[in-house]
Amino acid sequence: MSTSTDISTDSAMEEVLTVFPGARRALFRKYHIGGCSSCGFKMDETLGGVCERNNDLEVAEVLAEIQSSHAADQKILVESKALRDELATTPDLKLLDVRSQEEFDAARIEGATHMTRDLMQEIMGKWDPETPFVIIDHQGQQGLDAAAYYLGHGLKNVRCLRGGIDAWSLEVDESVPRYEFS
Repeated sequence: MSTSTDISTDSAMEEVLTVFPGARRALFRKYHIGGCSSCGFKMDETLGGVCERNNDLEVAEVLAEIQSSHAADQKILVESKALRDELATTPDLKLLDVRSQEEFDAARIEGATHMTRDLMQEIMGKWDPETPFVIIDHQGQQGLDAAAYYLGHGLKNVRCLRGGIDAWSLEVDESVPRYEFS
């Protein structure tokens, strides 16, 4: 398995995203790379190739941005067992589940609320920016995007469950069903 020190100009984007799961978000936020078909990249394209065709960006600068974003992601992730312990002492901590309604109906953490459009508008318009909440998704990928969205809009105490509900089921509550997309 590759590590952050193994990523270089010649690394395929698939490898970059494996080592730095939030790299797509970091590239889009800073350079507008990877967010749509006109600025996207292929998984077998190298980091150097992506940089070259996007205004000859310096690979070292781009990699530093990806690493910095990754470090920021790590700070907002909460481990399943730490969340369990926090819920025991802070039962009113808000858990917001961003999965589909079907996924939420099939498996959920007790006390979690399904994220709807109305709730999203309420959070943005009415919640105190200091209100702590934890985003839950399936396996920890989309939750970071949602957390980054809220943090970017001034909410200060947003975290994301590392590994999503899948990790919760494995590490905390086996009664919560695990599932895979087919």
